[in-house]
Amino acid sequence: MPNTSFSENPFCSRSDVLAAVHQLFEPLLPHFSSSGARVRLSSMSAHFDQAAAELEGFARPLWGIVPLTAGRGTFEHWELYREGLKTGTDPDHPDYWGGISDIDQRQVELAAIGLALRLARSEIWDPLDEISKEKVAAYLKSGRDHEFVNSNWKFFRIMVDLGLEHCGVPVDASMREAYLDDIDGFYMGEGWYRDGPIRSADHYIPFAFHYYGLIYAELSGDQKRAERYRQRAAAFARSIRHWYAEDGAALPFGRSLTYRFAHAGFWGALAFAGVEALPWGEIKGYYLRNLRWWARQPMFERDGVLSVGFSYPNLLMSEGYNSAGSPYWAMKAFLPLALPEDHPFWTAEEIAPEASKAPVALPEAGMVMQDLPGHTVALTSGQYYARWRGTPEKYAKFAYSTRYGFSNEANERHFPSAAADNMISFSADGLHFRIRETCEEAQYAGNVLYSRWSPMDDVMVESWVYPDGPWHVRLHEIRTSRPLEVAEGGFAIAKPDFKAWQETCGDGLAQVATRSDVSAIKAYDERTPVVLSPLSNTNIINARTLVPQLRGTVQPGKTVLSCAVLARTGGLDTTLPPAPDRPGTDVLRELIRREGKVVPVFDLNHRAV
Repeated sequence: MPNTSFSENPFCSRSDVLAAVHQLFEPLLPHFSSSGARVRLSSMSAHFDQAAAELEGFARPLWGIVPLTAGRGTFEHWELYREGLKTGTDPDHPDYWGGISDIDQRQVELAAIGLALRLARSEIWDPLDEISKEKVAAYLKSGRDHEFVNSNWKFFRIMVDLGLEHCGVPVDASMREAYLDDIDGFYMGEGWYRDGPIRSADHYIPFAFHYYGLIYAELSGDQKRAERYRQRAAAFARSIRHWYAEDGAALPFGRSLTYRFAHAGFWGALAFAGVEALPWGEIKGYYLRNLRWWARQPMFERDGVLSVGFSYPNLLMSEGYNSAGSPYWAMKAFLPLALPEDHPFWTAEEIAPEASKAPVALPEAGMVMQDLPGHTVALTSGQYYARWRGTPEKYAKFAYSTRYGFSNEANERHFPSAAADNMISFSADGLHFRIRETCEEAQYAGNVLYSRWSPMDDVMVESWVYPDGPWHVRLHEIRTSRPLEVAEGGFAIAKPDFKAWQETCGDGLAQVATRSDVSAIKAYDERTPVVLSPLSNTNIINARTLVPQLRGTVQPGKTVLSCAVLARTGGLDTTLPPAPDRPGTDVLRELIRREGKVVPVFDLNHRAV
């Protein structure tokens, strides 16, 4: 059955958050192996072996269990975890987790065990016999002594070290220092990191870089770095708050979205490390509103276990490193349970943020944020992560919404069904199609974002995107040596049953309205307006959607296409505000020429001064 206890949790107090740990953990109990070392939730597979996947199911709940215990909460299954830790690190036991090599998924999961050793030593370490302690220490050291991915992974060694040293196990501190220096090299300024030597600044910045950095700041005794991490986190809070909508939803952008409310852990980590980056009531508000938003989502399997997916179970949006236990990184949200009831984070009254009256530029991330009726929108340029499935849709669309999410294309060999939400798609044969992936150039000037990109070898596109009131405007200058079909979409809104929606297509306007939402795209050219119902389960928030689109053709040579796009809460009788004036290519080009700066996350040589 669905996890109704979590879904009905009001998330108004510390006791509600504490209850959520139990509500998420209890459905896992039937899936523990008899030894306690492995948790097998499904026959689905990730790219790593099954032993690592079942370690993931064992370790990830600790991100919530450990803070609960550190904050004097009651957890009745520590004996299960002790036995699991003993057998999982015993090479002679059938449930052994397996040897560790360079860049191994097991290294990821050891970070949670490191936190457990540091904050819950009396429960998970002290009761062990000496032989078991030696095996546990040897296993963790074997993981931390191998190489990690050159990314947020480097913090995993740091987390393991915090635990081992607290338990009196010596480690090579020089290896830790080298990784801490590498992490500093990813810092771009204003609180923003890039996730390694790549063009990516997504939710790994709050739920990895700052999360681990603030834990390190509070627990390590390294005062110099502690101050640095606290200052960076405070700066980041002033930026990342713009990723949150009034209803608590956070911007769905980038990879690993199946970790769901892990990003709320950033707000909790601020409290854990004593960083009042905003008034405590505001920090608490961002935290609890987000948890309340997630409690309303149908994200559980029938047995109450978290699914792989986002708002609902959805393997299409997953990455190759997602196993059935992966979603339990969401438990990172519960770090502030380590704080006592009288901490100001818990005693403060929630404060709702003031809506941003004007767009807010976040240059480091290549974004311009709009706070609009019913949702928050990010206009984007310059980010990409090439390795994993669906990354063009997860990083390279022109706009992302907290209410309408984004869609992953399910069939790139059937252009007529392309969702193309917040993207322009090109097809040379009417079947196969391409969208923006990598940029050859990415700049910003004020609230205007510019990119130059090539969807095909003989096609070059220059795109400008900027906010204008509740709309945003897109302009594309396309150079091609062959004729192409094009499709450009607005926001995907939920498709109701019984055809309970209205379509308006004419005079360059494609508009679709339901009883709760309206989405529109207005052409400044001769393209044909249509409303498309994409393949089901493509959108990460709504399983069935409707997308207003502009479809047409471009001939060899140069073509300029432009449009205005809007989506908002409303109803069938919603009257849209007038569309902005038609954009001018020459004006935008001159603005970028005169004032344009390279988007920091796009510039791999960019470092904080």
